[in-house]
Amino acid sequence: ICLLTLQVTDPMNVSESYSSFASVREFILLGFSCEWKIQILLFSLFTTTYVLTVTGNGAIVCALWCECRLHVPMYIFLGNFSFLEIWYVSSTVPKMLVNFLSYKKTISFTGCFLQFYFFFSLGTSECFLLAVMALDRYLAICHPLHYPNVMTGHFCTKLVIICWVCGFLWFLIPIVFISQMPFCGPNIIDHVVCDPGPLFALACTSAPTIQQLCYTLSSLIIFGNFLFILGSYTLVLLAVLRMPSATGRHKAFSTCGSHLAVVSLFYGSLMIMYVSPGLGHSAGIQKVATLFYAMVTPFFNPLIYSLRNKEIKAALRKVLGHFSINQ
Repeated sequence: ICLLTLQVTDPMNVSESYSSFASVREFILLGFSCEWKIQILLFSLFTTTYVLTVTGNGAIVCALWCECRLHVPMYIFLGNFSFLEIWYVSSTVPKMLVNFLSYKKTISFTGCFLQFYFFFSLGTSECFLLAVMALDRYLAICHPLHYPNVMTGHFCTKLVIICWVCGFLWFLIPIVFISQMPFCGPNIIDHVVCDPGPLFALACTSAPTIQQLCYTLSSLIIFGNFLFILGSYTLVLLAVLRMPSATGRHKAFSTCGSHLAVVSLFYGSLMIMYVSPGLGHSAGIQKVATLFYAMVTPFFNPLIYSLRNKEIKAALRKVLGHFSINQ
């Protein structure tokens, strides 16, 4: 079994530590405590997944950037989504990989809250972007005549900027409040990332108001966007079923199917973690659920979008062809 160097504050000195909570200058991310051989196996698996995720999403970004014919709102949103996924997976996975090969598995106090901030901000931006992508499909299918006048390049750019800005502002205040809470030990986080649940458990004092604020904001961003997406695609489904052409119905379902698959993967795991805190999920379930939306979903996104979209596949072949010629 892996031997971890656990730096736990003596319980008899809690009052002393509480008076100077800055003594907790780092946390220990336990991650997956298992045999060394399994750690190496997981490290290899996660490294491969991370490299393929960054490569796949990066290829989509490059293909959409280089193919001028795809500079339309639908693919602008998809390009931003793939670009976001690269940073989203990079906010947590590199530290996971380092911890697999480390005995101490430490992360600094500042590093923990920076990871917390970027992980949640990028995830929130993804929620907003998925909702905007659903809006785009609704307008394109349900209001095709008005679509070119409504979803202009300027409006598309504004929506993308709003998604990024709102995502990075949504959890800013709660994270600042949590970082100001007194942490006097122990400093062990039984998780793979710096998450609010374990951090609240490590605080010296309870903060029900801040805790409730976090869960409320999480529920609003998850349920609000999910219900918006669900409503949009309900209207899209009704519009598609009324189409007289079987070819038109197939094309519409193919376009929307990829987006719905990504939404199902992402929101399913998020709801398990952040909108049902009272269920008392075990540490193992929390780790698996976190890995699912932090690694698995970004890994499958390029596969889902590229394999089901002929235009993206053509753009990828074109980019790879130019690269081969240059080589």
